[in-house]
Amino acid sequence: MASRSQRCRDDAGSAMVEFLGVTVMVLVPVIYLVIAAAQFQAAAFAVEGASRSAARGAVVAGLDVVERGGSAADAREAAIERAEAAVALALEDFSVRGQPTVTLECDTSPCFEPGSTVTADVVVAVPLAGVPGPVVEVVPVAVEVSATGRSPVEGFSP
Repeated sequence: MASRSQRCRDDAGSAMVEFLGVTVMVLVPVIYLVIAAAQFQAAAFAVEGASRSAARGAVVAGLDVVERGGSAADAREAAIERAEAAVALALEDFSVRGQPTVTLECDTSPCFEPGSTVTADVVVAVPLAGVPGPVVEVVPVAVEVSATGRSPVEGFSP
């Protein structure tokens, strides 16, 4: 007849399996959170820089059109084009996915008067990393990142 100690199962090596199981269960979510946080931080830096670049670019483009004798509507259209191009470039530099929304506002009318300020608001919905496309279509899994940049309009009044 087998002794009591022989009847108990031998658990040699089970601690290693448990350790690996717990490590995977804890480590995988932690790594995912680090990747997601890095992605959102990159998006925040990109949107901040994009808003400043958009405001400066809008001022330069608008003043170019005004100085050449263009209308205020033409200057605003050129400013919007330059601002959107600056935002697209900044987001591309940081590999930020998502469609940006750019809004330009002036504190005076007409817009590009010396001493006035142009404000650019940039908003991007950054999708979570690793979420499959069909899930994104059903459940909104994106975080909105936004920033505001301002640029003064300098120059001499005529």
